[in-house]
Amino acid sequence: MLLTGTAALLLTLSLAACGQGQSAVAPEPTTTETQTAEQAPAEAVDTTEAAETASQTVYPLTLTDATGTEVTLDAAPSKIVSLAPSETETLFALGLDEQIVGVSDNDDYPEAAKSKPKMGGFELNTEAIVAAQPDIVFVADVTDDATVESLRGLGLNVFKFNPDTLEDVINDVTTYGEITDRQAEAKDVTDKMRTDIEKIRTAAASIDEADRKTVYLEFSPGWTVGKGEFMDELISTSGAINAANATTGWSEVDAEAIIQANPDVILYSQLSVDPQTIKDRSGWATIAAVENDQLFAIDDNLVSRPGPRLSEGLIEVFNAIYPDALQ
Repeated sequence: MLLTGTAALLLTLSLAACGQGQSAVAPEPTTTETQTAEQAPAEAVDTTEAAETASQTVYPLTLTDATGTEVTLDAAPSKIVSLAPSETETLFALGLDEQIVGVSDNDDYPEAAKSKPKMGGFELNTEAIVAAQPDIVFVADVTDDATVESLRGLGLNVFKFNPDTLEDVINDVTTYGEITDRQAEAKDVTDKMRTDIEKIRTAAASIDEADRKTVYLEFSPGWTVGKGEFMDELISTSGAINAANATTGWSEVDAEAIIQANPDVILYSQLSVDPQTIKDRSGWATIAAVENDQLFAIDDNLVSRPGPRLSEGLIEVFNAIYPDALQ
C-alpha cells in the first residue's frame, strides 16, 4: 500500500559541631521524649508505606483517551499490544517487557522489542491482534480514529495517545504509569525527561540574542514542520527560530519562503533525506546554511517518537545548532 502526505511522514516517522566549653551532665530524657524517640522509626516506615500506597493505581480506572472515549480497566493489564514505536518504547521504559504480547512491524527499540510478535504496520493485522487477547491496545496518531473504532468494534479495549507538545509527552508517560500501575517507574522517566529539558532551557537562555540561529528542518523529503508540533518545540526550546514558523503542523516545503528566511542551520532526517537534494534546490545555494555547510543529520527515532527518549532528541537538536554550547 502506497503512503502519501502526512501518513507517509508519520510512518517514516525519555533530573555543626558541638561548641567547646564547660562540661555538664546531660539530663535524663522524660517519659514523653522517650516515647517520641521510640515512635520515630515507626512513623518513618508509615510515611514510606503511605507514599507507596499513594503511587498505586486504584481500579477500576476510567480515563479519557485522545479520541474523547472513556476507557475502563478493572485491573492492571497483564497482556498489552502496542501499535506504535513511541508507545512500545514507553512501555519498555516502565519495565513492562513481560506484559507486551504484540508490537507494530516498525518497533525496533529497545532490542527486545524486535522479538515481540508483530501486529502489522500501516496496515494492521487485526486477526493477530485479536488472537493475542490483549487487556488493552495502545495506539498513536499514526492509527486514525476510524481504525481505532473498528478495533473497538472487535471487542478490544483501545487507548489512543496524540501528544502535541513536550509537556503532553511527559503527561502521557504519567498516564501510562497510571494505567499499568507503574507510577513510580513513570515518575523516574518523567523526572529524567524534565532534567534534560531544563538543562537545554538553561543553556538556551545563556545564548546572546545576536547569536540565536534560524533553523530549517526537513524530516521527510520535501516536508517540514511548523508551529503546533513537538518537533517545532525542539527548535524553539533550543533557543533557535524555526525557518518554517509561518506554517502550522506538517507542510510541504515552501522553497521561496525558506530562501527568504535564510536559515543558519539545516537539520535533516538521517533515515530518509539526502542532503544533496537540499543543496541542489533552485536558489538554495545562497542560503547561509548551505554556503557554510551547516547541514546536520538527526536521529529520526529520537526526535520523531513522542516517548521517553524525546528529551534526548532535544539535546541532539541543541548540540547540532549550538555545538559546544552545552556544558
